[in-house]
Amino acid sequence: MMSSNVVKMEGPPGVTKAIKWGIPLVLVLGLLSQAFTVVQPGTRGIIVQLGAVQDKLFEEGLHFKIPFVQEIVPMEVRVQKAESQASAASKDLQIVTTTMAVNFHIDPSHANKLYQNVGLDFKSRIVDPAIGEALKAVTARYTAEQLISKRSEVSQQVKELLAKKLATYHMVLDEINITEFKFSDEFNKAIEQKQIAEQQALKSNLDLNRIKIEKEQTITQAEAAAAALRLQKQEVTPELVKLREIEAQLKAIEKWDGKLPSTTGGAVPFVNVTK
Repeated sequence: MMSSNVVKMEGPPGVTKAIKWGIPLVLVLGLLSQAFTVVQPGTRGIIVQLGAVQDKLFEEGLHFKIPFVQEIVPMEVRVQKAESQASAASKDLQIVTTTMAVNFHIDPSHANKLYQNVGLDFKSRIVDPAIGEALKAVTARYTAEQLISKRSEVSQQVKELLAKKLATYHMVLDEINITEFKFSDEFNKAIEQKQIAEQQALKSNLDLNRIKIEKEQTITQAEAAAAALRLQKQEVTPELVKLREIEAQLKAIEKWDGKLPSTTGGAVPFVNVTK
């Protein structure tokens, strides 16, 4: 009868010990890495436990979570920007294309509700359509010219309406800015022609006012001259007439050079012979 011996192979004691303790240590470290999460600044951590969104959410910082059971979805709560363009008919049926920039942020205390009801694609699903609806609703209340002349009032109404729509989904509207109103070519030409007509009318009014003022000035000057003549007539006396004649003769004598004219047609001027 043959007997067999079983030879047992063993490695070095150090390697065996490393394997014995190393595998559990790696498992423990793996579990620990899954048990903690860090929520970055400006975000909130949405807790999803076995597919269900939890009422509690994580704020910024280090947090413990149940490994392989809970998943943390980060959602930004800082101010975000959305820009949208919408075409709508004004009150006078002019097609107006409006470009608007919007600043908004998610309500940090209800970020989990937004994620649960809408998800992370809330800009394209909620914000952009809400901007278009608000613009169309407010544009229909004003004529095309009023949209320009009452721009601040239009912006305020759009802001109030959009704020209500976003609040339904736990978003807060910070500010809006209407960057452009774009009208049809026909309307732009009509506005240009109207401005030209208004400028021409203004020029005509200025010309009429200038003519009126000049006329009044002429009348005033004529009235002053007539008054002066009346005063002069009232002050004329025979003595004054005689005095003016003498003054005229004296001035003529002062200018005479003492020579008689070579040809005369009458009496010698300025010579008065008395006996």
